[in-house]
Amino acid sequence: MIDMINTYDHEDAELLVPPVRRVVPVLAELISRARKADVPVIYANDNFGLWRSHQGDLVDTALARPHADLIEPIRPDDESLFVVKARHSVFYETPLSYLLGRLGVGHVVLSGQVTEQCVLYSALDAHIRHLGVTVPKDAVASIHPHLGSAALEMMELNMGARITTAKEIDFARLFADTAHPEPRNKPSTTGLASAPSRP
Repeated sequence: MIDMINTYDHEDAELLVPPVRRVVPVLAELISRARKADVPVIYANDNFGLWRSHQGDLVDTALARPHADLIEPIRPDDESLFVVKARHSVFYETPLSYLLGRLGVGHVVLSGQVTEQCVLYSALDAHIRHLGVTVPKDAVASIHPHLGSAALEMMELNMGARITTAKEIDFARLFADTAHPEPRNKPSTTGLASAPSRP
């Protein structure tokens, strides 16, 4: 889950809020299914320059702003994992590679925002780390729809990503396809991470 804990008081927010509003119910359902399947749900989120912040601060701040209705349905629960990032890719200078390697992740489901920015760059970083990538096109939000469509096409053609819908994602099948007998030390990415059950 990429950058969905958001105050929406930044540049381009007025263009982003409507598509985010459309994907939130899809994300909420996808998260619910992932949790029921015991798939680790990982939030990778910008810190918005608040270098002393942590998960609780970011969530509380977002819930105190006018668009709290976009946060509440997808807020982290006690089992969720949370990684704070500062740049576009969820891998850049974050512990995700180590974390997902320990979880034995071989395939990730990327969701959130923005399709043509953080989702795209995170998919590339997952690809070069030899991870399988699935992107549910109805669970990502774009600022510019034409760029979002182009980003999905790039992920599919250049990175081998599976572009699908949220309802088509079968976590049990991803378990079967990507389970490892031992946790790997290879890096991975985020959004919803499809991996063997939590250790």
